[in-house]
This record gives sequence, C-alpha cells and structure tokens, in this order.
Amino acid sequence: MSTLPLAGIRVLDLSRLLPGPLCSLMLADLGADIVKIEAPRGGDYTRWFPPVRENMSGAFAALNRNKRSLALDLKTAAGVDTLLHMVVNADVLLEGFRPGVMKRLGLDYETLRTIKPDLIYCSISGYGQDGPLFQRAGHDINYLARTGVLSLTGSVGGPPVVPGVQLADVTGGSWMGVSHILSALFRRERTGEGCFCDVAMCEGLLPFLTMELGQRSFGADSSDRGEGMLTGGMPCYGVYRCGDGKYLSIGSLEPKFWLGLVSALGLEHLSGDGLSMDPDGESARAAVEKVLATKSRDEWAAFLAAYDVCVEPVLELDEVMREPHAQARGYFVTHEHPTEGQVVGPRTPFRMDSVLPPAHKGAPLLGEHSTQILREFDFSEEEIQALHEAGVVLSS
Repeated sequence: MSTLPLAGIRVLDLSRLLPGPLCSLMLADLGADIVKIEAPRGGDYTRWFPPVRENMSGAFAALNRNKRSLALDLKTAAGVDTLLHMVVNADVLLEGFRPGVMKRLGLDYETLRTIKPDLIYCSISGYGQDGPLFQRAGHDINYLARTGVLSLTGSVGGPPVVPGVQLADVTGGSWMGVSHILSALFRRERTGEGCFCDVAMCEGLLPFLTMELGQRSFGADSSDRGEGMLTGGMPCYGVYRCGDGKYLSIGSLEPKFWLGLVSALGLEHLSGDGLSMDPDGESARAAVEKVLATKSRDEWAAFLAAYDVCVEPVLELDEVMREPHAQARGYFVTHEHPTEGQVVGPRTPFRMDSVLPPAHKGAPLLGEHSTQILREFDFSEEEIQALHEAGVVLSS
C-alpha cells in the first residue's frame, strides 16, 4: 500500500494559470491522481507563458508535474456529458472560473451533487461566490489592494510596493484550496457527505491582518506604511544595506538579540534603542547602517552568525539554490522532462513520518493522456473514437 496520504483520491482539475494548478500540484505530491482537463485548442494559458522550449513553458512545466492531461471541449454538449459521466468516479472537482460559468455549462455543484452526493467541489475565485464584487475580474495585485495588504507594503513616504511573489494567488488561492479540500475529505471520511468549498482569494489574505487588527482593537495607533512594529518602524527589525550594495535582514526583535547585535558591532550605547520608533530609533538605525557599510554582506553574515542575533543575508534566488541548508533539506526538486529537459521547482513542503516523496513525472503534453483517462472512466472504445472524431476530445 502506498504511503502517500491521498493515494486513491481522484481529482478532476478544471483550473488554469496559478492558484488552482498549484493547489492540485500539492495534492498530486500527496498522492492524488490529478486529471487536468483542458480546452483542446490551446489548453491552460500558462503552457505558452515565455520562455517556451519545445512544447510548453517553464511555468507550466513547474506547476503541472505529476498530472495527466485530458483535452476536453466543455463548450460542446458531448464534452459536458463526458464530464458528467466522469464525475461519478471522482472524489474532488477543482475549478477556478468566474462565478456563474460552471452553472451556465450545467456543471455547477447543485447539478453534480445529484449525480455524486459525496463529491467535494472546490471553486477558487477572487471575491467568492456571492457579495457585491463576486462577478468582478481581478488578479493578485487587485486582491492585495482590496484587503489592505498592499497599503501596508512599502517604505515610509513611498508608494505601495508590489510584492515579488503572488501572495493572493498562492496563499489565498492555492493553500486555502488545499486546506478546504483536505478538511472536506476528512469530514467525508466521518460523515460520508460531500460539500462545496467557496475559496475566495481576497479572504485568504485576511490572516495576514490578524495581529495588525488585534493591536488596533486594543488602541494602537494606525501606523503609516513602513512605520509599523514589523514593517520597518523600529531599528531592530528591518533591511540594511552593506558595503557591497547587498543587504542583511535584521530581526533582533527581543532585547537580548538587539543587545547582542549592537555589542558585536561596537555600539553598546544603543542597547536601549532597539524598539524605539522616535528620533532615538532613527539615530540608532543610522549608526547601525554606518557600521554595516564598512564590510560586505557576506562578511557581516559570517561574523554575526556566531552571535545568534537573528541576522541573515538577503539572498538572491540563485544563491538560495546553492545554500547548504536548502540543499540539506531538499528545498528544490529537479526532474527530467521527456521533451523539455531539466525542470526545477520548489519541493511541496509536507513532511510526515512514513510518507515517501513521489517520483516526479513531467508535466503532460496537451491531451497526452486523453484516451487512457477515458478508458479508466469506463468509456468504451467506440465512445472514445466518436469523441475524437467529433473533435470533443484531443490526444497529443
């Protein structure tokens, strides 16, 4: 018996781009069988995001390992009927269309639950399935803006800064999708009941505001961008430029760490200014900056590592790939794709006793597994041939 916790769970994944496919990637790495259902003409948009090698982009190759592709035209009655037939033998349906699209296709939860009562149906959208904004188009930056997260990101006196990664897509969409689906599967084990999971990327960002809103509830002044306790307002917590133009992250938040840092830098007189958010704090910051400007980032990182003061270098991505701890813990996985060559991606960070990591298989070509999948879902050879001839199903 496989040690992967989701072995035997079959997911019909209709999603595309980033949030849904990353969600199903994590489910795949936990052992689920992911049937990626794509439009026969073009497939998932990320297949063609540059750079592209032979048949797909690097983004698609990284997001869709360990999945199989069925190219099925859901804009046809035969395509819809095909999916309705497949739902009976599936555990989870994952989709990321704008609310209302699946209902227009006749594939909404209320319809599918009559066919498969214990189906877990997960919809990922920007603003959820109801409310004034539910039909509004959006992307990661819009969800960050609407929740106030973007307003908190940036430097004092400067504009909001777009984060370097897609926080709403990944945290609000992918991870919240995984959490909903795993919770629903656990509930189904106990009750036998399926359910509908309404994953709104906006709402998935709200946990980032938990501490901020709690502090305001207790009378804390609302700080401007870059002036908060953990957003750069205190000298003991921030990013500092070193002599070579590279940066150190300083998180010496507790007094013992700040004392250790300033003592190591020969600035013991600043021991009481770490948490200061007034002119004394600004003076302390300037003094630390002046000292750090005398050596390179790596020189300071090596020197301060001996002091246990919560200081780490700000690494570029290529440096992270070579970093000893990242290598020891297996942060990244590399697999050889049969047509695209070597593909590198982050390891799905599930670590559980007796759970073996999966052998990574390359992302599928569009429709690569169409015939195989339909056979597994009990379609006859005649039915499969008819779907191919009608252009409802594509095989690569």
